[in-house]
Amino acid sequence: MAAKLKNVPTRSVDDSPFRWAVDGSEWLLLTLLIFGFSGDLPPMVNEAHYLVKAKNFWNPDWCSGDLFAASGKAHATFYWVFGWLTKFFSLETTAWIARWIGWALLAAGLQRLCRAVFGRPWFAWTVLVLWAVGIERANLAGEWVFGGTEAKIPAYGLLLFGITAMVRQQWNRCWIFMGASSAFHVLVGGWSVLSAMLVWGLTQRPIWHRPLASMSIPLPRIFQPGLFIGGLVALAGLVPALWLTIHQPQELSVQAAKIYVYVRLPHHLLSSSFPAHWFTRHLGLIAIAAVMTWIYDRRLRFSDGNQSHANGVIRRLSIFTSGTVLIALIGWFVDVAPWFGSDFKASVLRYYWFRMTDVMVPLQLGVATTGVMVSSLRASDEAGGGMISRRRPATLIALILITIAIVLATQTTYRRVALGVPPSASNRLLGYDPHAPVHVQRKVFADWLKVCDFIRYSTDTGEVFLTPRHQQTFKWYAQRGEVVNFKDVPQDAESLIQWEQRFRDVFPQRLGTMRVTIQYSKLREYRRKYGVRYMLVDRRVCGQHLPLVQVYPRDPETNDTYAIYELPPL
Repeated sequence: MAAKLKNVPTRSVDDSPFRWAVDGSEWLLLTLLIFGFSGDLPPMVNEAHYLVKAKNFWNPDWCSGDLFAASGKAHATFYWVFGWLTKFFSLETTAWIARWIGWALLAAGLQRLCRAVFGRPWFAWTVLVLWAVGIERANLAGEWVFGGTEAKIPAYGLLLFGITAMVRQQWNRCWIFMGASSAFHVLVGGWSVLSAMLVWGLTQRPIWHRPLASMSIPLPRIFQPGLFIGGLVALAGLVPALWLTIHQPQELSVQAAKIYVYVRLPHHLLSSSFPAHWFTRHLGLIAIAAVMTWIYDRRLRFSDGNQSHANGVIRRLSIFTSGTVLIALIGWFVDVAPWFGSDFKASVLRYYWFRMTDVMVPLQLGVATTGVMVSSLRASDEAGGGMISRRRPATLIALILITIAIVLATQTTYRRVALGVPPSASNRLLGYDPHAPVHVQRKVFADWLKVCDFIRYSTDTGEVFLTPRHQQTFKWYAQRGEVVNFKDVPQDAESLIQWEQRFRDVFPQRLGTMRVTIQYSKLREYRRKYGVRYMLVDRRVCGQHLPLVQVYPRDPETNDTYAIYELPPL
């Protein structure tokens, strides 16, 4: 009886009259789960960076005196698509709208990928949890997918659609989706195209395996219309990025690259600066993902049913992931090889060689682990007649572990939201008194909002301020320009060099990481060079009183944490 049941055709969910209800419900739950992972108060870490830039893109007069906001726009597609919202909504509301759009796109892309792999609904949530936990706990270079909004979020969502088309061997669609991903974030899409080409080269019948007379036949298989359409779409992301440096002298470009790699972003770009345990955890993740993929592949190969399609799908996905690991390996080699000079290394390593392995290895692990669970469930179904498969306990244990992972991941978000302080303004992120009690952190944040509101409503829109070193949300809340901000680093060479010069000028190492000078001669120089009249200070660092004219707070206003002083006149 059981043997006969194996040959009975089952109705696919795609043929079900309830297909749209099932798909819609799964997509909605995935989107809500992503919200559970990343629904922090805005602004998140990079939102105060990207949305400030997007607002200036649509309104160049806004913070026009700010070096970062007015500098070249590398992610023009993101600014164009989402920046117009800032003309009608606050930055907070814009962040929530852009977040939900990005999360919905990620959920839809992951849903399609999992349907291509497993052929049935309701397994994408398992992949999502393992993917999210893997990125958070075992990344190599600090990449993330589930958080606030920025250019890479829609880029990753579109990439999932491209990977789905790739594993289904729908190459036209693959190139178009990856081109659209490149339009939002040229590095996410660009590295993915290289990995997809590796998949094509290893899974399609190579040209050199054909007779000489027919060697021209397979050429159109890669040079398809989708490749050219995707390339044209990608220009929307490539051209703005190239435009920032194409007219700059070579020596300026190299100098800017060295600042970018060695000064501002070594924790993302320079593998030699990574702590040893970062390599350990990521190599461990790669090993586990490889083992789970091997187990899943064997189960597909030796299953009773016809699993050749699923086997091909997981093989193509595995090659794509291996391509991203290979890219990271090349980046590591360039960094550690002694015969490459620092100029060459900086010019090469600025392209985030470790970004895609941080994303794809956890995704591979999620798909493979879920695949093992799915194969166990299928084996249990085939047992029939009320018999309990020996594999069912393993599946139950896996489901329990997934549930625990969901609780842990959402609990972290809940704790941050319960704090009442956005991540980008939290003590933990800013590195000042990170273990302060909750009520103290809330009080400091309330004082920050009060001083920013005073500036926003009591000063001219063209004013530029000296601001504390350990903050990154001044423009978000005060909506005024800054002389320099460590987080807000420009991406065009000329502005980046100016940023580095300003930062060393305003925050010299001799004063420590958080102090600013109060020498009258130096403050007058700042006023002359940068057109700045006011200095916002953190009283916890500079003390309660400085020998300058205090503009804020005034009676009856009170603010124990922050004060504003006017710089000495010229």
